[in-house]
Amino acid sequence: MSGTTLRGPYWVAVRQHRHVLWALPVVVAVCLAAMVALRSWAGDSSSDQVGAAWTNDGYLLLRLCVQYAGTGLLFLPSLVGAFVAGPMTARELESGTWRLALTQSTTPKAWLGSKVVVAAAASVLGAVALVGVYRIGWARMAGTYQLHWADRGTYEATGPVLAAYCLLGVALGVLVGQLVRRTLVAMALTGLLTGLVLLGVGALRWSILPVETGTMPLQGNLAKLIPGDSLMMDTGLLTSTGERLPEYACFERTHHLSTCPADLDVTGWYAEFHPVSHYWPTQLIESSLVLAVAGVALFAAFRLVGARRA
Repeated sequence: MSGTTLRGPYWVAVRQHRHVLWALPVVVAVCLAAMVALRSWAGDSSSDQVGAAWTNDGYLLLRLCVQYAGTGLLFLPSLVGAFVAGPMTARELESGTWRLALTQSTTPKAWLGSKVVVAAAASVLGAVALVGVYRIGWARMAGTYQLHWADRGTYEATGPVLAAYCLLGVALGVLVGQLVRRTLVAMALTGLLTGLVLLGVGALRWSILPVETGTMPLQGNLAKLIPGDSLMMDTGLLTSTGERLPEYACFERTHHLSTCPADLDVTGWYAEFHPVSHYWPTQLIESSLVLAVAGVALFAAFRLVGARRA
C-alpha cells in the first residue's frame, strides 16, 4: 500500500504504518484460503447421517478452527486499540516527532484526523473481511455445541458488532494515547479498556430486547416449549395464580419434574427466551451503542488535541 493518491498527513500515516496495512490483506487471504479448504474437506452438511460428521477429520478440524477463531476475534478490538494508542499516537507524542508534522502546515486536528481515518478504514475493512471468512466456516456447523448464534465469540464474529468494537478501539486508542503519552502504558490501558467495554456490554446485550415467554401444561413435552434455535433465558413452574416457582420446586419434594404436591398448586411450565429473530436487532442496537461511546471518545480526543500546543 503506497498511499500515492493520498496527500498531507494521510499519506504520512499510511507511509508510517504501511507494513501493518500490507499485512492485513495477507492475513485475510491466508485465513480465507484455509477456511475454504477446510470447508471443502468437511463436506456438505446435507450428506450427513446421524453422527457421521464426528468421524470426519475435516469436519473436526474445521470445527476446532472455527471455535478458536471466534475466541480469537474477541481480542481483535483490543489489539486495534492498543496499536492505535501506542505506535500510531503515543509513540509520536512520546518522541516528539509529531511536532515535525505540525511544521508542515498541518494542524493538530488534521494530524489526529489522519490517524483516525487510516486506522478506522483499515480496522473496519479488516473486521468485515474476517467476519465474512468466519461465516464461511461457521455456516457448516451453525447451532451446534458452543457455536450457537448467541454464544460468546460466535455472536461477535458473525455480525457488524465486531467492526463497531474495532472502531471503539480506535477511538479509545487516540484518546488514551494523548492522555498517557507513553507507548507501552497507552497500549496496555487501551487494550484493557476496550476489553472491559466488550465484556460489560456483552453481559448486558440480552437485556436490550424483551424476552418472549412460552407456557405449556405440566405434563407437556418441555423440549417443545421454545423453538429449537432460541436462546433460553429462564424456565420454571407456574401456579394457577400466575406465580412463578423454580423449575426444581416439585423435584425437591417428589423427585419427579412433572409430579407436583397439591399444595404448590402448579399448573404448568413457563420459559423465557430470545428467538433467533432477535439476532440482527440486537447486533444493530449494540453496534449503535458502541459507536455512540466511540463518538464520545473521539470528541474528547479532538477537543484535547485542539487545546494542545506544539
